[in-house]
Amino acid sequence: MRLLACLLTLLIAAPGLVPCSARAQQSAEASVPPLDDAGRVPVVVEFYTSQGCVTCPPADALFGEIAKDRDVIALAMHVTYWDYLGWADIFGKPEFDLRQKAYARVMRQRTLFTPQMIIQGEDMLIGRDAKTVTDRIDAHRGLAPTVRLGVERGEEDSLRVTLAPAAGEVGQADVNLFAYMPSAEVEITAGQNAGQTVRYTNVVTQWNTLAQWDGESELEFDFGPVPQGPLAVLVQRHGLGGILAAARVD
Repeated sequence: MRLLACLLTLLIAAPGLVPCSARAQQSAEASVPPLDDAGRVPVVVEFYTSQGCVTCPPADALFGEIAKDRDVIALAMHVTYWDYLGWADIFGKPEFDLRQKAYARVMRQRTLFTPQMIIQGEDMLIGRDAKTVTDRIDAHRGLAPTVRLGVERGEEDSLRVTLAPAAGEVGQADVNLFAYMPSAEVEITAGQNAGQTVRYTNVVTQWNTLAQWDGESELEFDFGPVPQGPLAVLVQRHGLGGILAAARVD
């Protein structure tokens, strides 16, 4: 019963999307940075977890270790669908439920579950399976970059994003911004994890879709205001496909 308590079967409906809020422009003169010498592409790990899920604390600890890898952009998205069990996740947001649900629809899965990790927008894994998770992260390391991405903070809390194909067009893509909290410790006093104090890592606090890109021409745009603190920009194939490029702004 305790294991089944962290498996939720849902009919996968059309996903909800966060509206685009940037004034983006295609520009043949966009200043797109060169690839770095190593040509490394960060591996993006999305972690779906809940303070109300009895099997999540070990995965939360594993995710904390994964986030220490500088070649990984690790983002924890707390869901709300376990709140009914007696403890409402203080970091949970319905939009993360919708994002996970949309992934399940794209990957033809009829269930939502926690803990879950999605690697590079392509591999959906049980979040406490350390060996499989690390193996899949390693499998995505060192792949040839397909997009050149530059991100920098500007004046008045703005963010400038520049991108272009590295070698031929890559197809339509969405440019997403995630703001996150590096760490937090929560004492859980009710629900299935009552009595535990859990440390959480890279807790996403805000998600915006900034622009849609044709994947062919160079693109440069400014977006703001953006929150203080660490940010991550993900360029993802339209419709929650694979991650084409990613960058963090500390």
